[in-house]
Amino acid sequence: MVEEKLDAGKSQAHPIENDEVNVDMNSEGELKKLNSEDEWIDILGNGQLRKRVIKEGVKNSRPTRGDTCIINAIGRLDDGTIVEQHEEFNFQQGDVEVIQGLDLAVALMDVGEEAEIEIASRFAYGTIGEKPNIPSNVTLRYNVKLVSVEMETELESLTVNERKRIGNRKRERGNWWFSRNEPALAMQCYRRALDFLSPTKSETSFSEDGVEKTESDADLQALLEDRLTVYNNLAQAQLKTQAYEAALKSVENVLSCQPKNIKALFRKGKILHLKGEHSQAYSILFQAQKLDPENKAIQRELSIIKEKSVKDVQKEKNMYRKMLGTKQEIDIDKNFKNESKIKSSSIAWGLIGGTIVATVGVIAYKFIS
Repeated sequence: MVEEKLDAGKSQAHPIENDEVNVDMNSEGELKKLNSEDEWIDILGNGQLRKRVIKEGVKNSRPTRGDTCIINAIGRLDDGTIVEQHEEFNFQQGDVEVIQGLDLAVALMDVGEEAEIEIASRFAYGTIGEKPNIPSNVTLRYNVKLVSVEMETELESLTVNERKRIGNRKRERGNWWFSRNEPALAMQCYRRALDFLSPTKSETSFSEDGVEKTESDADLQALLEDRLTVYNNLAQAQLKTQAYEAALKSVENVLSCQPKNIKALFRKGKILHLKGEHSQAYSILFQAQKLDPENKAIQRELSIIKEKSVKDVQKEKNMYRKMLGTKQEIDIDKNFKNESKIKSSSIAWGLIGGTIVATVGVIAYKFIS
């Protein structure tokens, strides 16, 4: 189906959930410890995310948002079964590239630190789980080592191909979130992907040895096409959250470069439909149908709009009929009252006239007599 199909990519095995959370601090600005005897730290203050340091790292070397973290991690179920294992895995901190529990806990680790992290289902893989190894609603226990932290690279210093690689990785992550019915998190990934896939101030970049080089037109065209793919996916996620105006802007970004993009036309038509602009929606969808006559999703949407349009026309007719009927009743009532007044006046003047004639007759009779 057009409306649900996103551009697929190879999914990473460690996505995250990203609800708004608050880290629990004491009056001195330090994380509260759930149990001072075994040195478990209750990160969120609700027992759903705990961390215990096994080996200290380099002091004051924690990552900040956007930094690239490289970790070694082993994830287990309560019975000790290993369900995840990663060596030298890198992700950008705060960009929903790993489960939320890991993202939050690693942000509180120093470089070289080894820690045990306990993550409740809500901040791991939730009610869906992750095939084939992770069931739904399970607590996961990780042994994690923060190997290194690197500051986020300036976009201007990246080549087009490097930006494509990073941007598409974030797009794939967004697709993963969308498949789990998490459109808000998908939107976060898509917006970050656009940061890397959008043009920089200068299309000149530098190679590793510092030699200036200009990207080819083919590379820039490929970057544009990837960016339009992300805008299309972003529009679909925005539709899910009923952010219609934002979704409309996203599809317009696509159609300004590719006026015959069927997905963008379909989504624009659907957005207009949901906004109640049925005639415009029908026009856009009819255009999409001419480009892809066999598309079932477009046919179905057109059929729904036709049915609604017929109902809208009938409602308008009924409304006008009622309005005209009321006006006629008012006019009839006015005419009746006017006629009554005229009749009353005629009768009154008739009586007055008769009286005058009778009086004149009496006077004349007297004079004649």
